[in-house]
Amino acid sequence: MKVVYHPDVQQDVSQILRHYDRIHPKLGDAFWAELNAFIQHAADNPRRFHLDSSGRRHVNLKRFPYHFLFRETGDGVRILVVRGHKRHPDLGQQRG
Repeated sequence: MKVVYHPDVQQDVSQILRHYDRIHPKLGDAFWAELNAFIQHAADNPRRFHLDSSGRRHVNLKRFPYHFLFRETGDGVRILVVRGHKRHPDLGQQRG
């Protein structure tokens, strides 16, 4: 299935990668690999993940305190936001 990203997702991920790369370069690589694996899981089987009242699905990463929100599209998924668990829940909610 096709994966499309909201334009602001690149900034979301870049900030997270910079944070982890400052701690240790391999940590940034590990975050990137886990994020991409979960995005692929979401694309392969989007209905596996929790659907909220706004029609968005929520995916928690396992090793890192981050999650992403996505919507199903006709031929795949659209990733709307990647954010930390402690970020305000409204962050990225306006993204469509």
